[in-house]
Amino acid sequence: MARIYIFERFERFWHWSQALLIIAMLVTGFEIHGSYQLLGFEQAHTVHTTAAWALITLWLFAIFWHFTSGEWRQYIPTLNNVGPIIRYYALGIFRGEPHPFAITRAHKHNPLQAQAYLGIKVLINPLLWASGLAYLYYNELAAAGLNPNLATIALLHTVGAFLMLTFLIAHLYLITTGHTPTAQLKAMLTGWEDDGKDHTAP
Repeated sequence: MARIYIFERFERFWHWSQALLIIAMLVTGFEIHGSYQLLGFEQAHTVHTTAAWALITLWLFAIFWHFTSGEWRQYIPTLNNVGPIIRYYALGIFRGEPHPFAITRAHKHNPLQAQAYLGIKVLINPLLWASGLAYLYYNELAAAGLNPNLATIALLHTVGAFLMLTFLIAHLYLITTGHTPTAQLKAMLTGWEDDGKDHTAP
């Protein structure tokens, strides 16, 4: 099998740190909403707010890294070869067919992945940022005469959280769809991806 170094050290750090912070925010967010009691409201609120600021800081570093490294190009949407990839996930994967997309340093994500990640970055993340900060600084906004509707802010933040949870669940499933169930997980841990092909065959 050919091995390709795909994910750089910062990229892996950013990925796993972001995942842990998002999970922490989902767990504490649902507790703040009263879905269950784990840490208690005050501690859950503290953890949620701390994780939020840490995630915003991480996102700012990640945005800087994406633009200075040129990795932002990975998220340019395209419809090229979308049909075969949809067919693979809908049918081909259950028949043991090979994935129609070959990962390279220049193209780490297939077109569906690129569109999904772009949606996270330009829709879900900004929705969570804006609504979360508006919720956190609601009193200051009201004192400034802006008078935002708290119920609307909370609803938008909850919608963003459920969208992120949906993405997380889909992401956890899709990482098992490589040439082996753990191949993509290993790539994000080590940075190295193998193509799953036997290059010794004639």
